[in-house]
Amino acid sequence: MKLLITGGAGFIGSNFIHYILKKYPDYQIVNLDLLTYAGNLENLKDVESNPNYKFAKGDIADAKLVTELVRDVDIVVHFAAESHVDRSIMDAESFIHTNVIGTHTLLEAARSNGNIRFHHVSTDEVFGSLGPNDPSFDEKTPYDPRSPYSASKAASDHLVRAYYHTYNLPVTISNCSNNYGPYHFPEKLIPLFVTNLLEGKKVPLYGDGLNVRDWLYVEDHCAAIDLIIHSGKIGETYCIGGNAEKTNKEITYKILELMGKGESSIEFVKDRPGHDKRYAIDFSKIKRELGWNPKVSFEEGIEKTIEWYENNEAWWKNIKSGDYKNYYEKQYGKS
Repeated sequence: MKLLITGGAGFIGSNFIHYILKKYPDYQIVNLDLLTYAGNLENLKDVESNPNYKFAKGDIADAKLVTELVRDVDIVVHFAAESHVDRSIMDAESFIHTNVIGTHTLLEAARSNGNIRFHHVSTDEVFGSLGPNDPSFDEKTPYDPRSPYSASKAASDHLVRAYYHTYNLPVTISNCSNNYGPYHFPEKLIPLFVTNLLEGKKVPLYGDGLNVRDWLYVEDHCAAIDLIIHSGKIGETYCIGGNAEKTNKEITYKILELMGKGESSIEFVKDRPGHDKRYAIDFSKIKRELGWNPKVSFEEGIEKTIEWYENNEAWWKNIKSGDYKNYYEKQYGKS
């Protein structure tokens, strides 16, 4: 099987490429990534020399390039997205370009090349915010996005479903909870806190720290997508959760405990506008229909994640310094 992975130089996409090449050594992968701020080819140093892996630098909204790449694959697995809520508040336009226009461009390329199988990776943030006693999100939860980021992802979900209903494009969608693990870009909560503490800095905790998220170890997410693209029912959506609801404060104290730090390392900062209070995922559908369950508990996953950052200091220091942006030119020459 030949896969086009969009956004494969990002956090979840690069983990998925590692996962697929390890599990299916005869599969071929084309990784399309524009290498914006979160795209980092250092995530994929280990597979660069693999003859079944190819990198293509480009924008998913570039119809000519996308059509050429889609023509030669069996399935598109679409990770590429602008995904940081704070950045979407400052610059909504780039989120519309990538998440809406880019997704439409990919769908149109898949349709015009003989209805190529298409899997769309989305987020639980499209469902809005839950109260403390509300039932968890599931596949029937109404959409209620509350940031430019989640609104753009909601729009992309609707486009994918429209292409299924209108053009019979063979699609599936997954909506996942917060991922964490290796190669996580260190502006997100867990890697930011871990790397700050490794540098002897404080950790910036939003508001009262009581916002709740469900945490999913990234390798468990990759396993779920693997099942969906091979065994999922066409036209269906699957919610993927980690069964690990935690407040940001709980996460903070757990990291401090595991890294031998105290409360003095916390710096409370002003909350972000429209900060959703709680997300939670009911993943009973994918469990029932495809037999998927998260294998890595939060306690095990956070220890593995901290250990990875401790052992990969050069990787995250290159990101914090900006040096990672030069890696493409070193490996591939100027584009």
